[in-house]
Amino acid sequence: MLNLDTLKYTDGLESECTARPEGRVAKVIGLTVESVGPRISVGDLAWIETANGKNTKQVPAEVVGFRDNSVLLMPVEYLGGIRPGARVLPGNRLEVCAGYSLLGRVVDGLGRPIDNGPELTDTVPVEIHRAAPAPMTRERLREVFSTGIKAIDGMLTCAKGQRVGVFSGSGVGKSVLLGSLARNSCATVNVIALIGERGREVRDFIENCLGDGLKKSVVIVATSDQSPLMRIKGASTAMAIAEYFRDRGENVLLLMDSITRYGMAQREIGLAIGEPPTTKGYPPSVFGLLAHLLERSGNSDKGSITAFYSVLVEADDMNDPIADSARSVLDGHIVLSRQIAESNHYPAIDVLMSLSRIMNEIVSGPHREKAGKLRTLMSIYRKAEDLVNVGAYVAGSNPKIDESLAKIDKIMAFLRQPQYVSSRWDETLKCLEAAVS
Repeated sequence: MLNLDTLKYTDGLESECTARPEGRVAKVIGLTVESVGPRISVGDLAWIETANGKNTKQVPAEVVGFRDNSVLLMPVEYLGGIRPGARVLPGNRLEVCAGYSLLGRVVDGLGRPIDNGPELTDTVPVEIHRAAPAPMTRERLREVFSTGIKAIDGMLTCAKGQRVGVFSGSGVGKSVLLGSLARNSCATVNVIALIGERGREVRDFIENCLGDGLKKSVVIVATSDQSPLMRIKGASTAMAIAEYFRDRGENVLLLMDSITRYGMAQREIGLAIGEPPTTKGYPPSVFGLLAHLLERSGNSDKGSITAFYSVLVEADDMNDPIADSARSVLDGHIVLSRQIAESNHYPAIDVLMSLSRIMNEIVSGPHREKAGKLRTLMSIYRKAEDLVNVGAYVAGSNPKIDESLAKIDKIMAFLRQPQYVSSRWDETLKCLEAAVS
């Protein structure tokens, strides 16, 4: 009797089979669609046929899990017109187009232009889900990344390939700061992801905050009214496009506003498919997905992605689960203070609450010394401010407080910067020296 390895041959037949059976919609509950079949993997794309009168169309959806023998699908777009028994057709992994023709363009979360411009040319398809660079292939952070903003370059110096969080409440100047980074930084390419933003704010950001910076930028938009999966895909699309330019040796600046809304989108998906809620209702998958997204930026052996992620802290609570998780993964954090913004001081960066973990490794000794002195003077002034304001402090009682009072106006002038003004690196160092001397 022949001893045949039947498993080897059946696996071969399965991989060579060109006909992929379709599935049928069995149930729709909230955001999820349950279907019987097709044979498909988590992360694959499927197409659900919907009917609107006599017209039928196919809506993309992603496989997000399984329940018993059912496939759990999450639509990427609005799913009106779905009916029981609707066909579900299998697809492949989601890919987007990347190329230099994207510069100056505005696209949606799937990389499709939405700015009424010409069709994209000379692009290549790239998968939106990639592994982060291997730890031993990452170049060390050695080179200064100039942002053109004095408070950051002088006090919170960043390196090429660094990942920084911009933590703020609503209405504190976060979008203006991100726009200034896009216009004034030394990056050769900007990739800007607006995730979960209000539709009205998108054009305002592009025209008022970004301005001329659009020429070297790609803007990815997934507004708050779109499906949670579209918001997730918008962030992944932005990362894939940034990785494309990094692989070609570019110095890329990635700006993402905001990863809080990214986490909220994953919370909607996780709860819809039955994940258990944890802190503030966030399921465990949120924090794993967030860490994977953040780790994809940084240096590789070909180029760099310097990333600034805005983190919207609810009720200005810096211990919010998303803020806490992001701070533990990122290489630094910039805190925008509502109290500073209320005094008409912009950018409203709270220098004492902010930190660049890489700064001491990349700046010169004199720069490090002057930045440390400015931080010390600000700390002394903040502790004595209430006494000074009520007239309880007597001049000459404490030499350190006297010095901070004498220099605080120069320090605040150094940290303040108009929206459309850029500061060169050498100018920033001169202004820093003048502020503490």
